[in-house]
Amino acid sequence: MTARLQNRTALVTGATSNIGRAIAVAFAAEGAHVVVSGRSRERGDEVVAEIRAAGGKADFVAADLDGSPAASRSLAETATGVLGGRIDILVNNAGIYPGAVTADTDEASFDRVYGVNVKAPFFLTAAVAPAMAAAGGGSIINLGSWIARLGIPVGALYSSSKGAVETLTRAWAAEFGPSGVRVNAISPGVVLPPGTEAAGPAASMMKGTPADAPGTPDAIAHAAVYLAADESAFVQGTVIDVDGGRVGVAVIAAA
Repeated sequence: MTARLQNRTALVTGATSNIGRAIAVAFAAEGAHVVVSGRSRERGDEVVAEIRAAGGKADFVAADLDGSPAASRSLAETATGVLGGRIDILVNNAGIYPGAVTADTDEASFDRVYGVNVKAPFFLTAAVAPAMAAAGGGSIINLGSWIARLGIPVGALYSSSKGAVETLTRAWAAEFGPSGVRVNAISPGVVLPPGTEAAGPAASMMKGTPADAPGTPDAIAHAAVYLAADESAFVQGTVIDVDGGRVGVAVIAAA
């Protein structure tokens, strides 16, 4: 541990699995007091236990971020209380991915994806950012996606929601940056939990990239620590691609 986030507080949504879990664990390892938020208390308690066993500080706060302003405001209020009156770092990670093509997507699915992926972080940021500014500053980190900028046949709804999140990142940087609140985003490539064998679309989507394979949640967590820490103080309104080169690079095999 290098204590890059010592004495800071953090709220991580969708922190009971995969990327969110890795970010929560990494923040705590760097000294932050972390609120692990998600729908499953059982999985949340597991993350908290892991963090505490390693000497870190964490608490679980249950939340079903369905997109309603009330749900986001309730989480902000509860987490603020648990964290001693302030949130220094907010990670808008919670999201859902439907696998349907456009013609098979009904209105209820559309509204749910935009509720969880766009409305929930919008209203959570609205509840947290002004308090951050009043306290002297903070860092907000949003999770985008590589398919927000590289189209694939299945994923129009999800990719459009993540495109909205990346646009909000830039808009919020302009809105809150002058008050000391930095807003940035991470755009992950295909990421699988450690020990998961890549197969099917997950494996093929990373072919032709420098990495040539899916990444792990830890890779995203390292980027999140950087964006939360002081060394990124001059980074504002940026989307960092942590995608094995998926969006920006094509590797052409020699004949």
